[in-house]
Amino acid sequence: MDDTRKSILNLTASEVRDFLLKAESYCSVDLPPYFVFGDLIAKVNTQLEGKTLNDLIQSPRDCEDVNYTILNNKDGKYAWRPFQLIHPVLYVSLVRQITDDNNWQLITERFSEFSQNKKIRCLSIPVISLSEEKDRAEQVSHWWHEVEQRSIELGLEYDCLLETDITDWYGAIYTHSIAWALHTKTEAKKKNKRNDLCLIGNQIDKHIQDMRHGQTNGIPQGSALMDFIAEMVLGYADLKLSEKVQSTNITDYLILRYRDDYRIFCNNPRDGEQIVKFLTEVTISLGLKFNPSKTKASDDVVRASIKKDKIAWFSRKKSEKSLQKHLLIIHDHALDFPNAGSLSVALQDYYNRLSRLSRLIEEPVPIISIVVDIAYRNPRTYAVCAAILSKLFSFIDESRKRGIIEKIQHKFTKIPNTGHLQVWLQRITQPIFDDIEYEEPLCKLASGESVLIWNNDWISSKDLKTAVATTIIDHQKLSEMNSVVPADEFELFYMKVPAVSGLSSLRLWR
Repeated sequence: MDDTRKSILNLTASEVRDFLLKAESYCSVDLPPYFVFGDLIAKVNTQLEGKTLNDLIQSPRDCEDVNYTILNNKDGKYAWRPFQLIHPVLYVSLVRQITDDNNWQLITERFSEFSQNKKIRCLSIPVISLSEEKDRAEQVSHWWHEVEQRSIELGLEYDCLLETDITDWYGAIYTHSIAWALHTKTEAKKKNKRNDLCLIGNQIDKHIQDMRHGQTNGIPQGSALMDFIAEMVLGYADLKLSEKVQSTNITDYLILRYRDDYRIFCNNPRDGEQIVKFLTEVTISLGLKFNPSKTKASDDVVRASIKKDKIAWFSRKKSEKSLQKHLLIIHDHALDFPNAGSLSVALQDYYNRLSRLSRLIEEPVPIISIVVDIAYRNPRTYAVCAAILSKLFSFIDESRKRGIIEKIQHKFTKIPNTGHLQVWLQRITQPIFDDIEYEEPLCKLASGESVLIWNNDWISSKDLKTAVATTIIDHQKLSEMNSVVPADEFELFYMKVPAVSGLSSLRLWR
């Protein structure tokens, strides 16, 4: 492991508890910095210390909206992805269960079994940062080094690369399969074990069902905790795949897995196809399926190891003296590769160029229109596009700003599920006009309204309810927000390092 990060599997139970109870681990959704969760999680953890959860609550699964869902449009049309802020009581309770000393020992031992076949490598276990970077930044850095760069190196050893991934991974996980993964399917399905809460797999299953109105399909997306729980099922799939491959005479292969993305390296294309067949059988047994549109094979390992959008961006003209023409180059790239990692990087570089300007020669409104259109079609770019817009607004007369903002708001009313976008629009309009209203409940909360984020009807303890009522808005920080969004509010990496592959700073693509 790199000396800048450490896998949580190499931590003690108490260290993992501290990691998972950090605000950054609780919420991995990009939100403005005045959304704070540290005090909330700490107070709930104090209330649960030395207590039995069942003595403090009734049945959460009988209630709807226990978790809070932030809706994020995926394509500027009708596809959407739900990110969830897990109810803090259930989140903290589940963290405490997983990091019980005995449970953590069982979990780490099980992961050791998952990884016995060194030809199948899981590279997506959550990591803790040992550097000044955020944990999430180190996670992305880990992907860049261990997946992309390692894949390129493997071009020296293998002639073929097959890639595939699982469709709607978080939404498709069958919660009972978590117990199968940790205790074996045979053991977990025994009549006397199916509801035995002494099994940590069943405890995890129960907590997730409690969060989701009793549903057994899907787990919440948006936290390091759920990323790790997903790895339990994927690790079990690795184990089952290994058993199938080892029953054949296939030995010349290597699989790199990052979450639900698989890269299968081989020298005999038939071996690769057979492994994909085995993988399909394993995932079907877990109620999962692959995305046929993303399953592809290549005999050019080096080129296939690098995402197409990244290669395309390398080959494009990166900038123009004109700010508008520069942005149109990015807009053209966005049309070819919607929501791509390279698009976010291109926009960050554009922001950096724009941020150095004290005046604007070009008319800003056409540039604003292009930025809004990029955001409209590429929800992944909401934060950086908001930052760019905030800088462009600084070049506009006060008398024109409100009308432009209203036009932006109106444009986004044409597509559904834009709660996440509204949060970032509020971030750039609040310092200018604090009376602009948004429908997203998190925005209402930031505006000082009393809004119910989590359903607490199932909590019987008054002290626990009081802890959950801890504000998640730092109103002082909100009042001090600069009208121009600074880079540290949306850029993942704090530290710049020497140029990599001709880039001015290390830019990691996922």
